[in-house]
Amino acid sequence: MTLLEAIFLAIVQGLTEFLPVSSSGHLAIFQNVFKIEEADMLFDVLLHLGTLIAIFICYWKDIKKLIVNGFAILGLWIANAGIFIANIFSKEKKPMKKVITSSYRKFVIMVIISTIPTGIIGVLGEKLIGEAGKQLLVPGICLIITSAILFVSDRLPVGEKTPKSSTYGDAVKVGIVQGLATLPGISRSGSTITAGLACGFTKSFAVKYSFIMSIPAVLGAVVLELKDGLPEVADGVLTNYLIGTVVSGVVGFFCIKVVLKLINNNKFKYFSYYCLLAGIASIVGYFVIK
Repeated sequence: MTLLEAIFLAIVQGLTEFLPVSSSGHLAIFQNVFKIEEADMLFDVLLHLGTLIAIFICYWKDIKKLIVNGFAILGLWIANAGIFIANIFSKEKKPMKKVITSSYRKFVIMVIISTIPTGIIGVLGEKLIGEAGKQLLVPGICLIITSAILFVSDRLPVGEKTPKSSTYGDAVKVGIVQGLATLPGISRSGSTITAGLACGFTKSFAVKYSFIMSIPAVLGAVVLELKDGLPEVADGVLTNYLIGTVVSGVVGFFCIKVVLKLINNNKFKYFSYYCLLAGIASIVGYFVIK
């Protein structure tokens, strides 16, 4: 892969990972139309690493609190397990320690719950998802579905749910949607933000939840890709890959900021029109480009 191809695909990844237009769908389309060689596993991993870094930078304060509270939850679970075992052999029963005592602790549990259906769908559909991106028809159809999702998004009533008032059922629903969004052409950010809004989340929480919940999902996908080991690449190609990682992260950082403004101003409809046109063009291209 040349440097220009690496930068081009990195820009596409950075733009489409967070803008509600589907990164996997656009990468599949560009690779098919422009005959760009399919990115190998290492480059794909590095591009996702770049966009993950962008999320960490934008939401570092929240992520830091989630990590701290995550370890606190783990410690309390271990303590409660000890209490449970001790109560079996003791006449004096000790009460269990309360685990969920703050919004951030509930946020942690919600992300874990959302990750479960996402992971199940991702593992079961791994082969189907891989084959779907090798031609233009499936991404085209899925982009039209994304268009419909975004059109609905701007018309949903303003919700009031924050982590404190959200339910674990909401987390399951958003997690299922994220799993389905692994199909190329279904926007992960657009569909999960819309799912959050449909569950009654506030706009800012819907965006934050969508991006933060992607961290374990993307890391899980990276682990699956790495299970067979990393491919060997030449030094020059590796340099191109690393430059692509930086480009993907920088572009992704600014796109997160853009999405926050767009969702607050009900501007997803413009991306709905774009996805509709891109989907139609992709389907037409499937029958024209052989």
